[in-house]
Amino acid sequence: MTSEETQALEIRVKEVLEQIRPYLQSDGGDLKFVKLTDDKVVFVELQGHCGSCPHAMITLKQGVEQAVIEAIPEIKSVERV
Repeated sequence: MTSEETQALEIRVKEVLEQIRPYLQSDGGDLKFVKLTDDKVVFVELQGHCGSCPHAMITLKQGVEQAVIEAIPEIKSVERV
C-alpha cells in the first residue's frame, strides 16, 4: 500500500472505531486506535473497564473486530496491545 492508501484506510478505521466507542463508554470502557500495519491489521488499546474486563477479548473479537471488518472488508483483524 502507498502511504496515501494507508492514511485513507486509517481514517476509515478511526471513523468506525468512533462509532463503536459510545457503546464501550456506556459500560465504563473505551478504546484507542494505536496503529494499522501494512498487512491490514488494526491494533487498539482497550481502556477503562475494557482493559481489565474478563470479557474483553469477546468484546474485541465479536464486537469491535466484527464491526470494523463489516465496514472495511480489507481489514484482516483487530488486535489488542
